[in-house]
Amino acid sequence: MNHPNHLLPLLVAVPLLGAALLVAGGRRLPRAWAESAGCAVSAATAGLAIFLVLQSSPPLVEWAGDWVPRDGVSVGIMLVGDGPGLGMAALASLLTLAALAYSWHYFDEPPRRHAGSFPALMLLFQGGMCGFAIAGDLFNAFVFFELMSVVAYALTGHRVEEARAVQGALTFGVINSLGAYAMLMGIGLLYARTGELAMTHIGRRLDAEGPPDALVLAAFVLVLTGLLVKAAAVPFHFWLPDAHAVAPTPVCMLLSGVMVELGVFGVWRVYGDVFAGPGGIPAADLQRVLLVLGVLTGVVGAVMCWYQRHIKRLLAYSTVAHIGLFLTGVGVLTPASDGGVALYILGHAGVKAALFACAGIVLDRFGSVDEYALHGRARELRGVAVLFVVGALGLAGLPPFGTALGKAVTEEAAGPALTVLYVAVSTVTAGAVLRVAARVFLGLGPKPEEHASYETTGAGEPPETRRRLRRVPDTMTTVPAVLLAASLTAGVAPGFATVVEHAVNEAGAGAAFASPHWTPAGVLLGLTSTLLAVGLAGLAVTRRTWLPGEAWAGPLRRLQSGHIGDYVAWLLAGAALLGGLALPGIHTG
Repeated sequence: MNHPNHLLPLLVAVPLLGAALLVAGGRRLPRAWAESAGCAVSAATAGLAIFLVLQSSPPLVEWAGDWVPRDGVSVGIMLVGDGPGLGMAALASLLTLAALAYSWHYFDEPPRRHAGSFPALMLLFQGGMCGFAIAGDLFNAFVFFELMSVVAYALTGHRVEEARAVQGALTFGVINSLGAYAMLMGIGLLYARTGELAMTHIGRRLDAEGPPDALVLAAFVLVLTGLLVKAAAVPFHFWLPDAHAVAPTPVCMLLSGVMVELGVFGVWRVYGDVFAGPGGIPAADLQRVLLVLGVLTGVVGAVMCWYQRHIKRLLAYSTVAHIGLFLTGVGVLTPASDGGVALYILGHAGVKAALFACAGIVLDRFGSVDEYALHGRARELRGVAVLFVVGALGLAGLPPFGTALGKAVTEEAAGPALTVLYVAVSTVTAGAVLRVAARVFLGLGPKPEEHASYETTGAGEPPETRRRLRRVPDTMTTVPAVLLAASLTAGVAPGFATVVEHAVNEAGAGAAFASPHWTPAGVLLGLTSTLLAVGLAGLAVTRRTWLPGEAWAGPLRRLQSGHIGDYVAWLLAGAALLGGLALPGIHTG
């Protein structure tokens, strides 16, 4: 192979082949061997992704099977290896490796299940995520989208003997499948109009057709609905907390660390390649769509995060809130904001995966993730407490974390009004995590009263290990420590932010960009959100009840009903909202 673009298909082929071999030989392999093989395959894919990232300027393009366009018409599988796509593939691979290392030799398998089943599913998940990240045509993006989703359903309900796990996986499956159907219908409309599936080719054909019409609007709404369901944006988000509450900890690390972020990446990629031209959706309309949904998602996610006592649900709603910040940053539609969001996503991935890893340790040690029931019980886990607090500070945007630098760059691009949103969401979500740390690990404040909670509290849950841990394995503490160190490195490594910014904007409009750097205003805003989060957590733990406002937050909490029919209705309402927000710039006559 003389050209690195020929290596692009291996990002999908290697983990899929590894999964197939584990399934075929898993019953004959000792468990440690099967898990080590899964880690090795995942690490090899991560190394390949990092190598290709370094070769991605100019972007790599590969038509699988040599089905190159003929006379301007394409029918083949197009893979695009640019900085953002390969960066997401590298992130997905590294987090998969971290999740496999976290669960190595300790994650409990149901009886009579062969040793290779869980690592094989994780490798399939990795292959689907990598494929989606580098897909250059819409249909195969949908195929990888579905591969990623189907495996995620299976991983969420991996403990199939538990009814709650099956219900959470079913909710996840139904809502995401409806989003996938919407995306497929949108792809069908675009193919009917243009006769093309490659994203850049569709964009050129739409531009040649003239101003956008109702068909283009319908395709835009349907494709974005599928992507925003995956991103868990409000009001498409209801599946995410239900899935996180029952999914194994390593799966939660991937769902919140990279999968939902791939939905945001998909929105950025599809608009830039397909709808950004004169024949697509006007920039002002996309900006209105993303800013409205971003602000709504950030506010709802932060409020719901604060009023959780189930720690995994709390972290899930924190993910929803930060997805709102990412969508808002993308909606600003400037090169600086795109680069800032990319940095923010990279920093957030390490922080959020580390926080879920710490929550999993608590679950496996005490058989509970209920903030009330765990009050003061985890004092002995001093190292885990330090990691949990450091993760909370990273979530708040404390300099010099990568989250802080990404947030600061995005805030500067977004302007003062949206900066208030970034500070508020960071404050509330980090304050909720610090409140949990203060109560669970330090036993501060009076024991909370048994009121104002979800029906599902997280108390009395079975551990994910073979038995409750008497001693926390080194692998389970090393992984979150490395993830937090990586998030910190993203903010301080010389030149890293500039490389990320260059990759994002080279793949986008090619506009000039300024090198991201720390500014006094950015540092001050990061310190402000951190201090406010600490103060908010301190105020919460000194009170016997929640802070005021729970009465009006109650109706919002009750929307998370657990009924699939309700979630489907909100999905339809969200699609209608998308259409209404995008309609003003479309010529329907």
